[in-house]
Amino acid sequence: MDVEIDFTKSAQQNAERYFELSKKARRKMEGAQRSIKELEARRDEKAVAEPKNKVRRMVSREWYEKFNWFFTSNSMLVIGGRSAQQNELINSRYFTDGDLFFHADVFGASVVILKMGENAPREIREEVAQFAACYSRAWEGGTSSANVYSLKRSQVSKSKEKGSLGTGSFLLSGEREWYKNMPLELAAFKYDNRQELIRSATPVLQTQTISIEIQSNQIQIAPFYACKALNISNYVAITPGSKKKSDIAKIIAKKLGFDDIDYVMQHLPAGGFSAR
Repeated sequence: MDVEIDFTKSAQQNAERYFELSKKARRKMEGAQRSIKELEARRDEKAVAEPKNKVRRMVSREWYEKFNWFFTSNSMLVIGGRSAQQNELINSRYFTDGDLFFHADVFGASVVILKMGENAPREIREEVAQFAACYSRAWEGGTSSANVYSLKRSQVSKSKEKGSLGTGSFLLSGEREWYKNMPLELAAFKYDNRQELIRSATPVLQTQTISIEIQSNQIQIAPFYACKALNISNYVAITPGSKKKSDIAKIIAKKLGFDDIDYVMQHLPAGGFSAR
């Protein structure tokens, strides 16, 4: 170790200088040790306050929850694409004979499918039409309503010429059934525990009636028509407005006691919001 000697001072003075430097170094070391002990104590206190067995619960999701979705008031499954890629996937994999295709008469809208909906009553088809209106650019545009049409499986196809249509675009033919001036209004609510017969189609089961249990912690964003028909009392009504999606998601989560705000945000339309 190199030692610096000041030749203008005596040996005693040099020794005293190093003695003072060593005392300062010792005080700094003691201060550092105290800081380390304080940090360790705080960490231990935090560990006691937050039990080790506190872990984030993994929630099992159904296949349809990757889309926009809801169950009609008579328990028919509805799915809608959240992107052009999902619109394409729904058409190619989940849209089967007996289903109904819904689309808002707006450029840029979700493909919405009512599973086994060909013979559904008019009021049920209007629930789906309202859903399709909400998940279109009409919402982002701040309008209060939109026109929607529906078609059967045989009326919707892709062009045989590769590349002639973009992702999520389809060829439509034949007469359309129209639903005029569908109000842009959704409702967020949670189900009660109960068994339901869901008229659905899954990739495995194909088209058939299946029994599923709807859990009380399952939240859905549905057309207000469906909420009204179900006589739901605890809900959040949502319309186009000026609030951010994250703010509305927090309002919904708080009122309904649902802690997955990201899930709520994923299933809301693009644009601004108002809630009541």
